[in-house]
Amino acid sequence: MGGLSPIHILIVVIVLVLLFGAKKLPELGKSTGVSIREFKKGLSEIHADVSEDETKPETKTTNHTPATGA
Repeated sequence: MGGLSPIHILIVVIVLVLLFGAKKLPELGKSTGVSIREFKKGLSEIHADVSEDETKPETKTTNHTPATGA
């Protein structure tokens, strides 16, 4: 009951061929692959930035300028 059976995959492939045509499918697959690769690259960059921020020691800055009364 869970997952995709070979029949379901075959039906999806047939629908894709009917919708996009056999000539467009390789181009569609390539662009999808490029999109997924760029998405993963962006996620890894965000993860690296977050990890870098977590490893930096926090420095507290204080403002030592005297308050002037008016």
